[in-house]
Amino acid sequence: MRPLFIFLSALMLAGPALAQTALPPAPYADRQLEDPAQEAKAMALMQTIRCLTCQSQSIADSNASMASDLRSEIRERIARGEEPEHIRAWLIERYGDWISYKPTADPILWPLWAAPLVLLGAGGVLAWSRIRHKKVRA
Repeated sequence: MRPLFIFLSALMLAGPALAQTALPPAPYADRQLEDPAQEAKAMALMQTIRCLTCQSQSIADSNASMASDLRSEIRERIARGEEPEHIRAWLIERYGDWISYKPTADPILWPLWAAPLVLLGAGGVLAWSRIRHKKVRA
């Protein structure tokens, strides 16, 4: 009974190690395009697209399977003649603004961009009034 239990336990633990993905690897995940100009466009775009799995790396630097799929998709679209900004717009539409390292300037984000300037100005006015107040006392 004990050898059967050990055998079944070993078989269950080996299952995940022996598992294979059903999907074939992305064709252009780690293979460059033949045209150097197209490959340069693809690499420039891939440097500005965030990996959905890693979240702190670009898809050009990530080894995650999702990043490989996106690299392949970008290379295939550029090989077909699509412009990088069109591909970026498609990715943003599909995954949201967060995927792009290139910030957007949507009107809803203007307060976010203006907040540091407003706070810096308020700090400057406060410092100036304190300095001026001390000079008047002295």
